[in-house]
Amino acid sequence: MYRKYVKRPLDVLCSLLALIVFCWLYLLIAILIRAKLGKPVIFKQKRSGKDEKIFTIYKFRTMSDKRDKSGNLLPDSERLGRFGRTLRKLSIDELPEAFNILKGDMSVVGPRPLLVEYLPLYNERQKRRHTVRPGLTGYAQVKGRNSISWEDRFELDVEYTENISLLLDLKIIAATVKVALIKREGVTQEGTATMSRFEGSKDNEKNEA
Repeated sequence: MYRKYVKRPLDVLCSLLALIVFCWLYLLIAILIRAKLGKPVIFKQKRSGKDEKIFTIYKFRTMSDKRDKSGNLLPDSERLGRFGRTLRKLSIDELPEAFNILKGDMSVVGPRPLLVEYLPLYNERQKRRHTVRPGLTGYAQVKGRNSISWEDRFELDVEYTENISLLLDLKIIAATVKVALIKREGVTQEGTATMSRFEGSKDNEKNEA
């Protein structure tokens, strides 16, 4: 009942409240990004959502446009400065996703929306993460965020889709505040500026169900 009739109305209510109550914060962050990183303030990218539907995700920009002598963008580690890292540590870059939630592309809680190019790489069990709307935060985000392996993240995503409830969502939201805003853990994977790219599971047959 919660999944079918309650979750979406709560998403709309929460996203509307966030946009209204924190409109001043959105404006302040936008001004700071414009001053430190330039235009555009909003980062847009295609992501895969519920039923593998493609949508455009909105995030605050965190990287500069620094390029080498040939005009190619420098590696993420060189374009992600102190300011951008702070935005990511505090999850401030995720705030514009409230618009995605309001539009129905996303939910407050659910598997994180990933790159479209990953779609052909999922095994059958991993594909189950797309049976629900992707979330602003999720089970994997409070169990290690970007510091755990892709396989572990996907398993947690699937586990969430199989056990959705109001209580679980509330627990994940509470844990998100603790992990992202207080402990600030798992923002990056060891040895990388962000998270390594997913190149497919090593043992797809084993993970299929």
